[in-house]
Amino acid sequence: MHEADHVLVERARAGDSEAFEGLVRRHLRAAHAVALSVLGEPSDAEDVCQDAFVSALEQLDTVQPEKFAPWLLRIVRNRAISVHRQHQVRRAMPLEWANGARGRDDPAADADRSALRDRLTKAMEPLSAKQREVLLLHDLEGWKHREIGELLGMKEGTVRYTLFEARRAVRARLGAESNKET
Repeated sequence: MHEADHVLVERARAGDSEAFEGLVRRHLRAAHAVALSVLGEPSDAEDVCQDAFVSALEQLDTVQPEKFAPWLLRIVRNRAISVHRQHQVRRAMPLEWANGARGRDDPAADADRSALRDRLTKAMEPLSAKQREVLLLHDLEGWKHREIGELLGMKEGTVRYTLFEARRAVRARLGAESNKET
């Protein structure tokens, strides 16, 4: 059974490095998705995540233990925005994070996944950073509308509408691309 975040936070505050490692393992994918949604570059997102986790460890005494995840992702998001401003990273978002889901020595499946990743990347290009963030957190990471709203400072209804609009835009782009191929 997994310990709740607030228990791990309390253990980490008491000096238990394994507890903080557990928090990192639990929230790394979501943190990476948030950073990637802002930056669009996997290597930049990895750097931001690393910096954010170091910052979170240094500031661990300031967080309400039960609010660790939204607090951490706010740190990630703010750092990603700062890096984006500094480096003027292009807004297209490659989905290279999907490389970890490779098939077992199946070149055809790998080629299909690569083609799908490319199609999704193109389909997500016109989305705003906030739309990408909502879409990735909800559909990839399984976050609830309320949780996303707390993280992004949005009302739950606004999150639902943003997700709806993002999905509609992606579907439209994918549909338009399919129509070109036929």
